[in-house]
Amino acid sequence: MLSMNERARSQSLFREALDLLPGGVSSPVRAFHSVGGTPIFMARGSGSRVWDVDGNEYVDYCCSWGPLALGHAPPPVVEAIQRTAALGTSFGTPHADEVGLARLVRELQPLAERIRFVSSGTEAVMSAVRVARGFTKRDLIVKFDGCYHGHADYLLVKAGSGLATSGQADSAGVPEGIAATTVVLPLDDEAAVREFFAQRGSEVAAVIAEPVPANCGLLLQRPEWLACLREETEKAGSLLILDEVISGFRLGPGGAAALYGIKPDLLTFGKVIGGGLPVGAYAGRREVMEVIAPLGPVYQAGTLSGNPLAMAAGRAALGALRDGGFERLNELGAEAEAIWTPVLDKHPVRLVRTGSIFWLSFQDPAPRSYGAIERAGAERYAALHGALLERGVYWAPSAFEVGFVSTAHTTADFEKTAQALAEGLAIAFGGAK
Repeated sequence: MLSMNERARSQSLFREALDLLPGGVSSPVRAFHSVGGTPIFMARGSGSRVWDVDGNEYVDYCCSWGPLALGHAPPPVVEAIQRTAALGTSFGTPHADEVGLARLVRELQPLAERIRFVSSGTEAVMSAVRVARGFTKRDLIVKFDGCYHGHADYLLVKAGSGLATSGQADSAGVPEGIAATTVVLPLDDEAAVREFFAQRGSEVAAVIAEPVPANCGLLLQRPEWLACLREETEKAGSLLILDEVISGFRLGPGGAAALYGIKPDLLTFGKVIGGGLPVGAYAGRREVMEVIAPLGPVYQAGTLSGNPLAMAAGRAALGALRDGGFERLNELGAEAEAIWTPVLDKHPVRLVRTGSIFWLSFQDPAPRSYGAIERAGAERYAALHGALLERGVYWAPSAFEVGFVSTAHTTADFEKTAQALAEGLAIAFGGAK
């Protein structure tokens, strides 16, 4: 085990934060409620490593929940931010990097015929849904159980009983009438999709799906299921929105849409396209996107949309990924799997991976739907998480969140992690110290 400093400074900061921020955090999962202990306050990051305020060093596989595909503080991104900040941090006007990043996004993903930048993945999804409703002149949205699309009211819903139930709010503060505009269907079930569309397809403005569901485990889907979504939406005159906030520009230049050979009407992006800065985007077919103001009747605006710092960082990050980074990400993901699998195979645990995104499943075969996830694994993960922290490895503080490899990770990082996993899993399964 590594020699770790006590986390006294993190604990002190958390006590202060509890008096200032709800739950002491700015986003719920950071509170460590599902894994126990006190949140760790980070002070800096470089490459594949982060250091907390007490001086402890960790190999980081959270990567700010995905956007840091090049690792922490990659020189091209830092230099782009510094250069741009010296010229101005916000204009509220068009600028050259906005055009440059849009051109790069379309070069990598040709399905993005027209692009609108926003400031977050939630905002991108919210806007894409509004566009779909405005384009089709319909109200109903279909999503899938366990898929997270940000915290817009009408997407914070879960399934009820039966084939498909109008949404029940999954959060207080969401009016029943708003939740009822969303229908939730099960993942991995073509029959449910076809039956619902046979009954109510003419009411559906859009189906929104994560092609790689990665907010409740990594629930890899069959190409046939995704193809069914495309087929049914086309027949019904509905739009298909692929939420690639996590998978976009992580799995390759064309994201999951290219991986599965699916052509959606709209795509949503976030994470990677900002190089670590707050950014999102929605994009798609020209005729659909041109219903957006100022060309059409669908209104959407944002003072910080296309922010110069985010656009410059995004150009630097996507440029580096285009120039060999995508291939390197996938190679390193495969290397991590090869090094960790012999350790995991000693326990009823398997690594679920696609490209540089991974998740630990405490059951075999790995689930493809939210309802198939066995909750007992979360207790073992909590024990494992604490053991990994003590050994200098930082994974997401939730059994249901995915991990990420960056181009900054090394074989030495993976080998260190394998040793930490071996010791941590022994604790999680056998109580060893």
